[in-house]
Amino acid sequence: MKTEFEWPVPPHFVVKKQAVPSDDGTEPCFISTLEGRRQGGSLIGFDLGALMLIFLPDRAQAPVNVNFSSLKTVSLTRPIELQHLELPANLPSAEIAPASAKKKSVVHFKGGGHQISEVLGFVYDDAGLFLFTPQHGNSVLRSFIPATAIDRHQIGDPLGKMLVDERIVEPAEIKAGLEKQEQLRSQRLGDYLLQQQLVTQEQVEAALENQRRRPQLRIGEALLDENLITQEQLDDALRIQAKDRKKHLGIILVDMGVVTNEVIKRMLVQKLGIPFVSLLQFQVDPNLIKTLPAHIIQKYSVMPLYKNELRMVVAMENPLESEALHALAFATRLKIDPVMTSSEELSSMIKQFYGEAERENIAEMVSGLDEDDGDASSAGAGEIVAESDNTLVRLVNKIIMDAFEQGASDIHIESMKGSKSTRIRFRKDGVMTHYSDVPANFRKAMISRLKIMSRLDISEKRRSQDGKLNFEAFGPAKIELRVVTMPTTDGLEDVVMRILAAPKATSLDKLGLTPYVLDGLQKLVVKPHGLLFVCGPTGSGKTTTLHALLNSINTPDRKIWTVEDPIEITQEGLRQVQVQAKIDWTFAAVLRSFLRADPDVIMVGETRDPETAKTVIEASLTGHLVFSTMHTNSAVESVVRLLDLGLDPFNFADALLGVVGQRLARRLCPACRRQYDVAEDELEMLLHEYCFETELDQNDVLAGWRTRYADTDGVFHLFQAVGCKACDNSGYKGRVGVYELLLNTAAIKRKIHASANVPEILRVAISEGMRTLRQDGIEKIFQGHTDWEQIKAV
Repeated sequence: MKTEFEWPVPPHFVVKKQAVPSDDGTEPCFISTLEGRRQGGSLIGFDLGALMLIFLPDRAQAPVNVNFSSLKTVSLTRPIELQHLELPANLPSAEIAPASAKKKSVVHFKGGGHQISEVLGFVYDDAGLFLFTPQHGNSVLRSFIPATAIDRHQIGDPLGKMLVDERIVEPAEIKAGLEKQEQLRSQRLGDYLLQQQLVTQEQVEAALENQRRRPQLRIGEALLDENLITQEQLDDALRIQAKDRKKHLGIILVDMGVVTNEVIKRMLVQKLGIPFVSLLQFQVDPNLIKTLPAHIIQKYSVMPLYKNELRMVVAMENPLESEALHALAFATRLKIDPVMTSSEELSSMIKQFYGEAERENIAEMVSGLDEDDGDASSAGAGEIVAESDNTLVRLVNKIIMDAFEQGASDIHIESMKGSKSTRIRFRKDGVMTHYSDVPANFRKAMISRLKIMSRLDISEKRRSQDGKLNFEAFGPAKIELRVVTMPTTDGLEDVVMRILAAPKATSLDKLGLTPYVLDGLQKLVVKPHGLLFVCGPTGSGKTTTLHALLNSINTPDRKIWTVEDPIEITQEGLRQVQVQAKIDWTFAAVLRSFLRADPDVIMVGETRDPETAKTVIEASLTGHLVFSTMHTNSAVESVVRLLDLGLDPFNFADALLGVVGQRLARRLCPACRRQYDVAEDELEMLLHEYCFETELDQNDVLAGWRTRYADTDGVFHLFQAVGCKACDNSGYKGRVGVYELLLNTAAIKRKIHASANVPEILRVAISEGMRTLRQDGIEKIFQGHTDWEQIKAV
């Protein structure tokens, strides 16, 4: 395939000598991705409009489409020769500014790191930066860095220095300019914004386009560039932000007393180029009012201005409030472009369009149900009392929305006997918490409503039913729930709804793995064949870990099949299959089909029976990399359990790469956790638990702890739960993973051949460096992530 594409030429240059073209018209090149992978091949097509390129990797048979968003750099390997255009001879010499032949280029990448080079020329496009690096003579090598990968860049000297060096202006003029700049910095925000405010959609669009063309700059860098904060103050603020990613850096700096709100707002407009809108003069699109619920508008203090098919422009007082932007994007499924406005105008417009009523609370809605009463108990099965129809629909929607916003994993609706209220509880961070009670006379209507939403049989009460609820069809958010109904005593029914995990896979380095486990897994997942298990009880994060492993090897040169029940996380590039037990489409049946479908990697959602276990062994021994899960208590126990399923010890030992054991423990709330000095008896208890059922020497372990965790006086500090508004006064917010990794070394293989028991295999594994779940949990206690009560509980 031959595809022509234009590579830009830097200003004031022409191409003197093109690179010798390949027979097929392609360009040899290297690409590097944001994940750090580097791949050689040929560039076939390059489309700036579509923000993608067509790339044929070395030794590959077919080209692949690569989006700019996944790239870090593209480097063409064949040089071309550039010739500098001569200026007209009749141009006055005083107007000629001799250009330097080479300029220093510094590019800082968003994911960290930077690239320093010399360039003969460059072209900056909306899509990214084209650099021309000099070689011998007039030849240059061409490279491209997508805009999505660039944090900031600087090419050549700062403007003031260049103007003085080239004798275009005098130093006194530069000084006067700097004084004018300082004057603008000190100008009152209100006066400045009065000059800059925008009142039409056209003005806002022009300002947003100008903002996109600016070099990307962060608020901390802007304040640092203006000498409004010091590097030490910025470092302190970043350390605070690292503990709470939801808190904006500007707010932290204001809380520290380093800058004022006025300064932050001025930087957002002047340095980051965020448009400032006069809401009272702006013609707001009235059709937008019904697209965003009032509770979202009032919770985040935002005002929608206008939208198109892909994005919505909203006015905010703080346009960098990430939580608000994420909530708006989630609710609208559009890209959000924020602009600034004053708090006074924002409050006035919200009051005008949405009124002053605050978001309904559950108590008011339940009270409404009581008032609408009606004898639901005398109604037929599944009937909904007409007077309460609207209130009931809003109540069910609110329960689901509140559970999602509070980070709950499950919603439990529990029907009580007689006239007792129906109890609703959420599972948050692995712990059941009470949410509310709903009058008993509405329990049938509420359960019928949930069955209808889940497409279940409302007349069937005698047996359990499973279904899936797509909340997007009924409410303001895109949420999927797995629904189970369960018959209980006296003809009643309970409902349990699992809020399915976010559909996007995370990366391995975000799981909180220890260096030993992370390094071991990174080595195992690049093996060409073998078997890797992830084990733990239900809700311990096994699926998240499996998809993180797949994400790390999900490249165009691999074919990856997965069989799951249900499919909770999706990834582009994976071919995923759902188990259908009713038609005998089981894990084992799907897995046998996979072996005929040319796989490189296979992921099996669960190995639960001898047939599946034998098939995964067969798949790994025939040249495939296989991942799977098991419901076992530890990594070593998984090995013994698999042998108990009747596997041949020699085949199993040859196939196995390793086993990951994991749990999720409640994480101490970073906003309110309190540090304290560890008492001697508590330290002895932790030391005893760490070495329990192992041959580790307590003195050696304690010495290692002193090196890693004690202060200069030899005192250990831990953290305890307190409770605050951010964590609902529980003292805990979120969860932290606890892991162990059993590597199938030569010594472990010998134990498997001998069908050894759990203590024998564990003893060998620990002697080779493995850290157990309990030991990893105690390490996370010393690191301040959790406490002993939570580790003991899991």
